[in-house]
Amino acid sequence: MPLWNRAIALLDRVSAPKPADAHCDIPCGIYDPHNAQVAALTVIRMVQLIEGLPKDGGDQTAQQSFGRYVGVKEEHAKIAEHELIVFWTDYFKPEHLEKYPDLHDIFWKATKLTSTVKQQVNMQASQDLLASCARIAEIFWETKGVPTRRGPSNQAAGGEFVYPVVS
Repeated sequence: MPLWNRAIALLDRVSAPKPADAHCDIPCGIYDPHNAQVAALTVIRMVQLIEGLPKDGGDQTAQQSFGRYVGVKEEHAKIAEHELIVFWTDYFKPEHLEKYPDLHDIFWKATKLTSTVKQQVNMQASQDLLASCARIAEIFWETKGVPTRRGPSNQAAGGEFVYPVVS
C-alpha cells in the first residue's frame, strides 16, 4: 500500500469520517417530493389524452399520438417510481417509521401503482398514484417541520398537489 493511502487510512482510524446521507452519491442533501407529484399528474394527463382518442384506432395521426402518449405515460411512471424509491431508501430513516408505522406500506403500494400505470391505461390507478405521492409529500414535509397545504395543480390534467407553506 502506498504511503499516501496508509496516511489516509490512519487518519480515518483517528478521526473517522461522518456518514453522509442524500439521494445522490455526491451527497447533496436535497430532497423534494414535487417531482413525483408532477410525474404522477403527467401519467393522469396521458391517460386522459389516450381515452380521448378515437376508439376505432383513428387515422395515422391518432395512431402516432397514441404511441407518443403511451411512451410519455410510461416514462413519467418511471420518473415517479425513481423519485419514490429515492425517498424510501435514502431519505426516510428508522425514526420516521416510528412516527409513521404505515410508511413502508404507503411506499410499497405507491411503487406497485407505478408498475400498474406502466402496464395499463388505468385512470383509477393513475389517480391513486397521485394521491399516494401527495400523502408521501405531506409526510416528508411534516418530518421537516414544514406545514403543507393542498392546492390545485393549475394544469390541464386537473388534480391537486401538496405544497409546503413558506412563511
